[in-house]
Amino acid sequence: MKKYALNEITLMQYILAIHGMQVGIGVFQLPRLLAEKAGTDGWISLFIGWLVALAVSLVIIRVMRYYPEGTLLELLSHHFGRWAGKLGALVFCAYFFYFFFIVIVRAVLFLKLWILPQTPDAMIMVLILIPSYLIVPGGVRILGRYAELVFYMALWVPFFYLLPLSVSHHWLHLLPLLKEDWKTILETSLTTIVSFLGFETAFFLYPFLQQKQSASKGMIIANILTMMVYLGVTLVCFVFFSPDEITRYNEPTLSVLKVTELRFVERMEIVFLAFYLFILSTTSMPMMYFTIFCSNWLFGTKAFRGHFLVLVAVVVAYVVFFVPTFPQSDKSQKIFGNIALYLIVGFPFVLWFMLWIKTRSARRKLA
Repeated sequence: MKKYALNEITLMQYILAIHGMQVGIGVFQLPRLLAEKAGTDGWISLFIGWLVALAVSLVIIRVMRYYPEGTLLELLSHHFGRWAGKLGALVFCAYFFYFFFIVIVRAVLFLKLWILPQTPDAMIMVLILIPSYLIVPGGVRILGRYAELVFYMALWVPFFYLLPLSVSHHWLHLLPLLKEDWKTILETSLTTIVSFLGFETAFFLYPFLQQKQSASKGMIIANILTMMVYLGVTLVCFVFFSPDEITRYNEPTLSVLKVTELRFVERMEIVFLAFYLFILSTTSMPMMYFTIFCSNWLFGTKAFRGHFLVLVAVVVAYVVFFVPTFPQSDKSQKIFGNIALYLIVGFPFVLWFMLWIKTRSARRKLA
C-alpha cells in the first residue's frame, strides 16, 4: 500500500494548491517594485521571471520521478543516505517556517494599517491562526479542498479590478516599450521569481497526487494562473497610475480600489482586504503544514498538534515582544528572497544532475 494513499489529492486540487501558495502578499507590492526598478517595462520582467519559475518547476517534477512514492525527504534518504534526508528536513523546515512567518506577519501589518489600527498585534495574530488549527491538521487532502474552495470563491476578483479602469486609465503609460535597457529588465526579473515561490512545494505534494503522469501539466497550469493574476493587477496599476505616481504607494494594488464606491459601501479596498485573507490563508496554512511535516520527519515523531502549538507560540511571542513594522518586514522579505533564489532555483538543478549521474553510474555497473 502507498504510504500517502489515504491523503491523496486530485489534479485540480494539486493545481489550485500550488497556485494558492504562489498568490500571496506579493500581489500587493509587486506593481510598485516593478515600477521602481524597471518602470512600466516591469511587465516584461514578469514574463521572464515566470519562464524561469516554470523551468525550475518542471525540473522539480523531473527530480521527483526518481522516487515517485515519497517526498523529497524520502528521496534524499533513499539515494544519498538517511543523514541527507535529515539535513533536507532541517533546511526545508527552516525555509517553510520563514516563508510562513513572513506571510503571517505581513498579514497582521496589513490588517493593523487598513482595518484594525487599535487592535493589539497579538490578538490579530491569534484570530488569524484560529482557522489554521481547524484546517492544517487535516493534512494535504483538506488543504487541497480548501484551496479549491477559495479559488472558486475568488473568481469575481479579476472582474472587480476592471472597475477602477472605468474611472480612469491611460494606456499611453505603457509606451514606449523597452524604455529601460535589457540589463535592468533582466535584473528586475529576479524580483518576480520570488513572487512565484510556492511551486517548490511540489517536492512534498508529488507523492500525494493521484495522477502523477499529469504532474507537469498541472504545474504548467498553476504557473499560468499565477502569471495571469500578477500580469492583470500589474497592468491595471500601470495604466491607472502614472509612472511616477505608482512608486508613491506602498500597496498600489489596494490603493487603486479607493476610487471604487457602491451605495452601501464607501471603502471597497477594506472589504477587499478582509476577503483577501482567505487567499492569504492558502499560502500560510500549507507553509505551516509543511513546516510541521518536516519537523516531525526530522525528529521521527507524529505529534502534529504539539508542533503546531509550538509554532503558534513562537509567532505570537514575536509580535508581543518585538512589535513588527513594515521596514522590518521589508528587510525580512529581502533576506528571504535572496535565500530562496539560491535554495529553490539552484537546488533542483544540482539535485537533478546528481541523480542523473548516480543513475547512469548504476546502469554502467549493471552492464
